[in-house]
Amino acid sequence: MTTEGQKLKILYHHRVAAQDGQSVHIRELVAAFERQGHEIVFVGPSIRPSSLGEENRLLKWMRRLLPRFVMELMELAYGFRVYFKLKAAYEKHKPDVLYERYNLFLPAGSWLKQKTGIPYFVEVNAPLSDERAEYTGLTLKKLARRYEKQTFENADRLFPVSQQLANIICDMGATPDQITVLHNGIVPSEYTGADGSQLRSNLGLENKVVLGFVGFIREWHRLDRIIHVLKHHGTNPDLHLLVVGDGPAVPDCQALAAELGVDHRVHFVGFQDRNAIPEHLAAMDIALQPAVTDYASPLKIFEYLIAGLVTIAPDQPNIREILTHEKDSLLFDAGNFEEAEAAIVRVSTDTELRKRLGAASRQLIDDRKYTWNNNALVIADLVQAGKKR
Repeated sequence: MTTEGQKLKILYHHRVAAQDGQSVHIRELVAAFERQGHEIVFVGPSIRPSSLGEENRLLKWMRRLLPRFVMELMELAYGFRVYFKLKAAYEKHKPDVLYERYNLFLPAGSWLKQKTGIPYFVEVNAPLSDERAEYTGLTLKKLARRYEKQTFENADRLFPVSQQLANIICDMGATPDQITVLHNGIVPSEYTGADGSQLRSNLGLENKVVLGFVGFIREWHRLDRIIHVLKHHGTNPDLHLLVVGDGPAVPDCQALAAELGVDHRVHFVGFQDRNAIPEHLAAMDIALQPAVTDYASPLKIFEYLIAGLVTIAPDQPNIREILTHEKDSLLFDAGNFEEAEAAIVRVSTDTELRKRLGAASRQLIDDRKYTWNNNALVIADLVQAGKKR
């Protein structure tokens, strides 16, 4: 690993405006670099701490009102403009490396690499052209793919967040020798001593088994199916659901809980400040990751692990990179919510199983070094190795 005295100047480039898991990733990795003595030169939007889920209001308004192709052209215009900011930062600070969080229509980092030869490291969190085309639509698809391919080909090192994502970006122009897989991580000290007893008391959850979910809640998370579990004849009658977050599916879930007569066992507490998340996790016994894309490294899973919770998640390759069924979690066939329900019933009624799986899940953080500090060390070591060649 990087030795004392080998400090780097890192030009960090991103285009993340929302206050969500993306900004958490940026803040935590940057903080890890700084703890290790590296200097960060930022080019990108502010990543001030805020409530999880907050989004730039102007950006949200523009997305709602402007045609899609206009928004894409504006993204591209931003990419052209920010190139000159990057170039100015490079000339002023003479950084050792350009570290970029990949985004669509953002060729500025690739251009700076071509112009200056600066080592170019790129973090990849999703196959964005495919993702946007599938979920929200992509008008300038050919142009997006062109710049995507250019970014991957010009990068000296690519950091996908899962092996499944690594496989995908290799089909988009990357090569295996460019790739180092780095899953998301955690800062263990932020969760040390977290106490959920007061929150349990406030919500009437003393001596209850608490099933929890943290994040933005969409229909495809299928929390409606989880609410139905509370009516299941085999479920522990003391099982309660604690939902930390908000989203478009919440009103329907609240209405369903009332309709089924279990609204007193379903607790929606809304978005919480990041520093309140450990307390909320400490109030849970079981954690849900009901659905996930097949290339993600869900940040919430690492939060569940550090809290020593039993995670119930889909049995798919990217999840199996992290979790092992019956060893530290319970996995169900993706999309098979009958299996998910059975897993919830099983773990909610078996105290010893919860203890065994929870202890094993917490140990994973230490055994596999799922921490932001370790990720920063890996990246810094690769920069240093490149400088020696």
